[in-house]
Amino acid sequence: MGFYILGMFDKSATSISQQIEILKNRGLTFKDEAFAAHQLANISYYRLGEYWYVMQDDKVNHTFKLNSKFEEVMALYNFDRELRFLLFDVIERIEISLRTKLIYHLSHEFNPWWFQNFELFEDSKALVKTLSGLEEELERTKETTIKNHNKKHKDDKRFPPAWKSLEQTSFGSLSKLYGNLKNTIKSKDVIAQEFGAVNHTYLPSWLQSITQIRNYCAHHSRLWNKNLPSTLKLLSKPPYKWITDVPNQNDFQYLYIHLCIMKYLLNNIEPENQFTTRLKILFEKYPNVDPKALGMKPKWEEEELWK
Repeated sequence: MGFYILGMFDKSATSISQQIEILKNRGLTFKDEAFAAHQLANISYYRLGEYWYVMQDDKVNHTFKLNSKFEEVMALYNFDRELRFLLFDVIERIEISLRTKLIYHLSHEFNPWWFQNFELFEDSKALVKTLSGLEEELERTKETTIKNHNKKHKDDKRFPPAWKSLEQTSFGSLSKLYGNLKNTIKSKDVIAQEFGAVNHTYLPSWLQSITQIRNYCAHHSRLWNKNLPSTLKLLSKPPYKWITDVPNQNDFQYLYIHLCIMKYLLNNIEPENQFTTRLKILFEKYPNVDPKALGMKPKWEEEELWK
């Protein structure tokens, strides 16, 4: 008796030459097939498919629009790759600043083990998860400061103090620690004020957004033309330079407003930063990239925030 499994995936693997033929038959043109074969040998067909998808006029049969070129697919891919490099650099500066402020302000307001004090946090279960992740990170680390601390204080069952422990944790964990702090904690507002976020109401959503974008960058995921979390809370009257052409809620899925948040924070951390210049150069390098796919507003670089 034979069996048939409804909806069972039955496609077999295809060679690189077959992949090129499939794309040609669907209407994608190639200036240099040897170049394309080399790219497909190093960047998977499936990954590149995220960039040629918008070039297809029939998403069911996967046929391409007239004059769709493989070289334009590669341009989109390389633009996105360089954009991730740029944002990873920007986010690193924000992450280091957040880490520094958390360690400094809360260690002074309470003590160097504040991050283990359940009385300071809203959600005990969430803190247990954060501390469990921190414990794993500390066990894996090769940093001599942690190893030496554990040898010297082996009878102390606490984590090493904040200035040692939190240097080993991720941006996501730092963001969760900040967001989970009780709103009555003075340092929570102080840190928000130093970032230009006025108070604790707004900064957690900004950090959550940046954490997710950082994860996309770290895992080489596409940012171009991607729907992003739209949970951002925006200040009605930002104390520092901001944009006049503010996107509406429907635009929050695009990268632009998230870039604005990063720029706003970075302007407070490093006033002479080159974020605007580097972003402009990237768009100029890849003129076939439509800025609207990122939600960029017309003349965005002329906004006070970006000047």
